Parts: sequence; C-alpha cells; structure tokens
Amino acid sequence: MQKKIVVVNAGPRKGWNTDTIISEAAQGAADAGAEIERFDLFKLERYTGCISCFGCKKEKFKGHCICRDGLTPVLDAIRESDGLIIGSPNYLGEMTASFRALYERLVFQGLTYNAEEPCCTGRLIPVLLVMTSNAPDTGYVHLLQGYRQTLSRFVGPTDVFVSGNTLQVKDYSKLDWEWSIFDVEAKQRRHEEVFPQECQAAYEKGASLVG
Repeated sequence: MQKKIVVVNAGPRKGWNTDTIISEAAQGAADAGAEIERFDLFKLERYTGCISCFGCKKEKFKGHCICRDGLTPVLDAIRESDGLIIGSPNYLGEMTASFRALYERLVFQGLTYNAEEPCCTGRLIPVLLVMTSNAPDTGYVHLLQGYRQTLSRFVGPTDVFVSGNTLQVKDYSKLDWEWSIFDVEAKQRRHEEVFPQECQAAYEKGASLVG
C-alpha cells in the first residue's frame, strides 16, 4: 500500500531555505513511492494555537482537536498519514508563530493527563523536523532537543535536521544599510558549497521516512 507523507511549511518565504529543504525531503519521499500532501501555513485560512478548551479531553473527541479553523485539515491529514515533514525558519531564537500554533494543537490533542495512558494519539508516525537559521547551527541543541522529545512522545519518532548560517537575501550589497554582523562572503560561499549537500541529505531523510 502506498504511504502518505504530509509536508508542512511553517515559513513564509517561497523558494528560500526552509521551503527548499523540505521540498527536497518531500521529493525524496515521493521518489521512494510515497504520496505527498503539502500545506503552507502562511497560506491557510485564519487559525490560532491551542485555546485550552479541553474538548480533546472528552471521551467522544479523544485525541482530536475540536477547534475548527485553518489548521483543521492539516491536523486531519497528519492523523491519517504515515509520516510528517515539518520545517520552520528560526525567528528570534524560536520557531515561527505558525509552527508553534500547529505544534500546540498537534501535541495537546494527544495529551491525556492520565498516568497509565499519557498519550492517546494511537498510531505513531515518523517525523522529520527541519529548522533553518541565519545563525550557526550549533546554538539550538537544547531548543530542538525539547521539540524532538515532545514530538517523539506524542506524534512519533522524530529526526531533527538543521541548516544554519543560511543566506538571507540574494544580494546583501543592495540593502539600505550594511548588515555588518554577518560575514557575507562566508554566507555566500556556504550557500554555494554546503547548502546543496544539505539538500541532498534532506532528500535522503525524506526517502528514509518511507523505507
């Protein structure tokens, strides 16, 4: 039976780092035989994070977020999928607000507060969590470890992929003022030499979700 992989872009910039990395991962999964369903969170109808209504704690809605908005089809698709690829750029040392909204809703619906059955998600699926950042990729170990642990517990075994020191704009010389904190030449060189290797690695990770 053909596997279904849901791909979620929690970044706003089409064709840039996060979009490129998760697209490569999705292509790897597709080439491995999976059906791909993709969502771009910045293009959805209005939605929020968890509103703490506790509807998902009622027996008849157990494990299902009852808030109906732009995230509903995303949550429904993930629930029926065989794997999840989700990516976000790093904003001010965190994932985007769009990522956080989905993360809250995705995780909290499976949390039972029951010691014997802490998670009612049912069928766990593999997850590839991607983060891109204009800063070096060594500073976010604690942040991503927390996400990995929580997603592994309530969604499924999670692999983390980071692309750091990314190129932010095509031509830094055309900015209104100099972004002197960055080594622009090093960023450009990394984008040309390392980023393609990361795209290939993401492709392989996407394929591994299927195999």
